[in-house]
Amino acid sequence: MRIRWTSAAADDLQHIFDYLRETNPSLARSTIIEIREGIRSLKNFPHRGRPGREPGTRELLHGRLPHIVAYRVREDAVEVLRIWHPAQNRS
Repeated sequence: MRIRWTSAAADDLQHIFDYLRETNPSLARSTIIEIREGIRSLKNFPHRGRPGREPGTRELLHGRLPHIVAYRVREDAVEVLRIWHPAQNRS
């Protein structure tokens, strides 16, 4: 199973890094690594997340991090759709 990133999800990850680099630089790198490792784990366990808000999607939660990864399981890949903090507006 491959991981495919949408441009929106890649932008979300960059925004998270930029925000943390400004507000809490000591957490920026480790947070991004942890989010990416969680997403990478979907290669072997694509259905590990909970059912998502939108039909056909799933949401990956991190134990230590508040960020939520929305994704869709396809036949040959996991498609990462968005990444957000629960305090953000999800629209």
